[in-house]
Amino acid sequence: MLDLNRLKALHAVSIYGSVGAAAEALMVTPSAISQQLAKLERETGATLIERNGRGVKLTDAAGLLAEHAGRILALVETAEADFEALRGAVVGRLSIAAFPTAARGLLPGALTHLRERHPELQVQLFEREPERQIREVARGELDLAVAQDWLNRPMAIPEGLSRAALLDDIADVILPASHPLAGRPEISLSDLAGEQWISSSPGTVCHDWLVFTLRSAEVEPDISCMVDEYPTQLALVAAGHGCAIVPRLGRGPLPPDVRAVPILHRPTRRIYALWRTDAARRPAIRAAVDALRAVAAPLCLTSEPAELSGV
Repeated sequence: MLDLNRLKALHAVSIYGSVGAAAEALMVTPSAISQQLAKLERETGATLIERNGRGVKLTDAAGLLAEHAGRILALVETAEADFEALRGAVVGRLSIAAFPTAARGLLPGALTHLRERHPELQVQLFEREPERQIREVARGELDLAVAQDWLNRPMAIPEGLSRAALLDDIADVILPASHPLAGRPEISLSDLAGEQWISSSPGTVCHDWLVFTLRSAEVEPDISCMVDEYPTQLALVAAGHGCAIVPRLGRGPLPPDVRAVPILHRPTRRIYALWRTDAARRPAIRAAVDALRAVAAPLCLTSEPAELSGV
């Protein structure tokens, strides 16, 4: 009889293309993956892994077995979800990922909400960029993700995933307090042509969105600083090294030397919870979504807070 853990190891190697990447995804050591594969080869009497340069290559037999393993693991997850739904208890383990500002702005309150109401649920939180979150939820490595996309640049959601809206989050332009436009009640991006910009690292969702949004406003982005943490971006703005566009969720208090000015045609990102449709009946999934909604509801990030006027 085939061992489920060994099938899971083989399936992970087939998805990620290497023993090391599979080990990282399953949060075990590469030697543990290699041992599982060696035992699976003995059980099946077939060669499953061949060396390919520094990596490995699945044999035809392994590819066939990995396809069956994917279906078996999906059935196991469905069975677990159905059993949990039958019991109706919010118990077990739940892995959640969130992008950085949601991890700071939503998850502390949501985790407290879950701990107080469902003390037998063990929650593990990971910080992930949205594209990685979606891949890992789709592959079954994460149970739930708090993801984002922008109204002007939506992200494709793969089949087999469900989502629930949590809140809309507006972004403002951040300027040095001494900037000639810092005192305006709102600003158009075209007014900032010729300015230097501070953004996240190339290849991130936020960097790509900023470049796309500026060019859509016929502003060619002149990016002088690329840093991922918003507090660092705010510090760079305060020091006069450029301007930035920063969402309100998880932003925290602004430094005294900067101003947040609303942008005409407010840039808005949608924040939502995402999970595999097959796992939707799990009480833990429903409880986590309820906790996230409870924390998100009072934030009112589409209103005009007093801090935006610089007071």
